[in-house]
Amino acid sequence: MGLLGILVGLGLLIWLSFRGWSVLLLAPVCALVAAAFGGQPLLANWTQTFMTGAAAFLAQFFPIFLLGAVFGKLMDDSGAVTAAAGFITRCLGERRVMLAVVLAGALVTYGGISLFVAFFVIVPMAQSLFRKADIPHRLVPAAVILGTSTFTMSALPGTPSIQNAIPMPFFGTTPFAAPGLGILASIIMLCVGLWWLLRAERAARSSGEGYGDTQQTVAEDPDEQLLRQRATTSRDFDPAELRHGYHSKDAVPVFSALAPLVVVFVVNLVMSFLVLPRLDFSFLGEQRWGNTSLSAVSGVWSVVAALTAAIVTVILCNWPRLPALRQTMDAGANASVLPALSVASLVGFGAVVASLPAFGMVQDWVLRIEGGPLVSLAVATNLLAGLTGSASGGLTIALDALGQTFMDVAAREGIAPALLHRVAVIGSGTLDILPHNGAVVSLLAICGLTHRQSYLDIVMVGIVSSICALTALIVIGSLFGSF
Repeated sequence: MGLLGILVGLGLLIWLSFRGWSVLLLAPVCALVAAAFGGQPLLANWTQTFMTGAAAFLAQFFPIFLLGAVFGKLMDDSGAVTAAAGFITRCLGERRVMLAVVLAGALVTYGGISLFVAFFVIVPMAQSLFRKADIPHRLVPAAVILGTSTFTMSALPGTPSIQNAIPMPFFGTTPFAAPGLGILASIIMLCVGLWWLLRAERAARSSGEGYGDTQQTVAEDPDEQLLRQRATTSRDFDPAELRHGYHSKDAVPVFSALAPLVVVFVVNLVMSFLVLPRLDFSFLGEQRWGNTSLSAVSGVWSVVAALTAAIVTVILCNWPRLPALRQTMDAGANASVLPALSVASLVGFGAVVASLPAFGMVQDWVLRIEGGPLVSLAVATNLLAGLTGSASGGLTIALDALGQTFMDVAAREGIAPALLHRVAVIGSGTLDILPHNGAVVSLLAICGLTHRQSYLDIVMVGIVSSICALTALIVIGSLFGSF
């Protein structure tokens, strides 16, 4: 009955969340359903297990949600996101439209811009370029997904995404874990995705298919409630806050647009390898600091410092274009709350499931998967991210339940924690792009398209390219270790 309860609880969570119910309500209810099937005390599971798991996630990662959302909103309201993306498209020209859209999305998200801020900037730009080049409108979502939701989210070393931050406390790693393998995986994702997009473009031209409805533009008012419920479980920005604050219409110099993005990378790198390792943080082992260690917090601290420096930089560089600074920062702060609580609720659900006696059978099954711990870790993160429709939620659930187990196995077999980190992050960013994923649903709504029109192309650039990269990563990592 315990295993049946886990399946019923997870099934209800998937079905009702796909129908638009709030995860904030669903997660505790579904967790209690699973606990009831297992004959476990309900109130204790809610207040002591569910809430403890959710609160622990918030304690570790809310600073990244908060600063990332504020930074994204400042960049959006100042016009710097649009200027940075426009710079890439101008450099590449209209002959390389597909590459321009992909790299524009990659630049802003690797620079720390929240995904849904990027969506509302990149989509109209992509539609304009696709219309001029007479490339089918149905390919816009796939091009945007490839640039914003694949290699810059999970593979490129140093990416400030929440997904790249989650494994750091579990494995004692930094945002730059396994940099060589991460770059290799990024190249594979980019090449496979571009191959498919360019192939689809050529096929469309051969068949005489053009852009499509010339009147079709960005959906100005998609179903806001649906957008919020789906979006906030998958990424780190509440799209309802995009219309708050004041959006500058003034032109932004390229330097002012790119400088904050560069600061994110540079400060992250310097903090990870030069500053934090040279300071004495032995006091962290004291009771008042949670009996922790530098390795458990340094990765998060590096990202927090990088985003803080970037916020200061975007304000200094774009002060004249931020006349409503307080309103902009308030909107950014508000935009972080619902996503953080939604993902924390998913983590709370996972904590209850992992505490049930029946979960031991699931754990044993995962560890018995042939291919070794890297394959087991990839399967666990893939499945949970796919089932929950959230890379961050699925990744945290997997590592909360199995992270220490994988660390113990890796220590026995001589596998570097950095390799575990990179496999876990890329694994979480593969099957999460299933039809019910919030980013997919939201992007299609913004573009005014349907799953039937665009989802196959999203699968090829988002799932297939990531699986190819993940497979190569596991093979090469197993043979040569982390580098």
